Amino acid sequence: MKKLNPLWVIPYYLWLVLFVIAPVILIIGYSFLDIHGHITLENYQTYFGSGKYLMMTFNSVWYAFLITLLTLLISYPMAYFLTKLKYKDLWLLLVILPTWINLLLKAYAFVGIFGIDGSINHFLEFLGIGPKQILFTDFSFIVVATYIQIPFMIIPIFNALEEINPSLLIASKDLGATPWQTFYKVILPLSMNGVKSGIQAVFIPSLSLFMITRLIGGNRVITLGTAIEEHFLVTQNWGMGSTIGVVLIVAMFIVMLLTGERRK
Repeated sequence: MKKLNPLWVIPYYLWLVLFVIAPVILIIGYSFLDIHGHITLENYQTYFGSGKYLMMTFNSVWYAFLITLLTLLISYPMAYFLTKLKYKDLWLLLVILPTWINLLLKAYAFVGIFGIDGSINHFLEFLGIGPKQILFTDFSFIVVATYIQIPFMIIPIFNALEEINPSLLIASKDLGATPWQTFYKVILPLSMNGVKSGIQAVFIPSLSLFMITRLIGGNRVITLGTAIEEHFLVTQNWGMGSTIGVVLIVAMFIVMLLTGERRK
């Protein structure tokens, strides 16, 4: 076997250092500075001693959990159904296609759909229900966030289902298992790695959403991502913004540890 040239990994390590390790170190470093640039622990004391920030943390985790749960409930049956289709790769491409569209454009599209003069309210008026305030609510925020995250949940689950050996399903049927027993005892356990990867891909970004909270939630939905944006762009308190960023990084590591593959 030909030995790999060590020089080929230099660009990878450079990228890792410059765009992963260095930003994390900067965030951790700034978290120990106050607004005047003095070293302090005040940011952490304020964060963990403030009910406002703790409630914001709870809201972020709660919304991320709801978004992940709804995404999983929609994506798993869809991914399972896609594996049974004749042109499954083509259908999967159609599911992935919305990810090619700019996130901002999709958010503005939903502003038009959910607005007072949007298509949903026009339909409600046709039914005689009348226009309702759908935009700038928790409901609209969760719906849009779930829609955006669905492809990132479907892909790993689809791949995990595709990797299941068909002979295992045939053996399960030959042994007298019902379709439900085959799914519960064979398919679901063998696809759990895909489910865990999908949870990572959805839950972690959902913790730090901020643009959707502005455009769709109308600032009624406050998350840690929104707070970070406020501190960096409005109050210019980079230390506090970095402190919240450190909390998010720790939360992301915890999620990765809980959902990571365990080697036996």
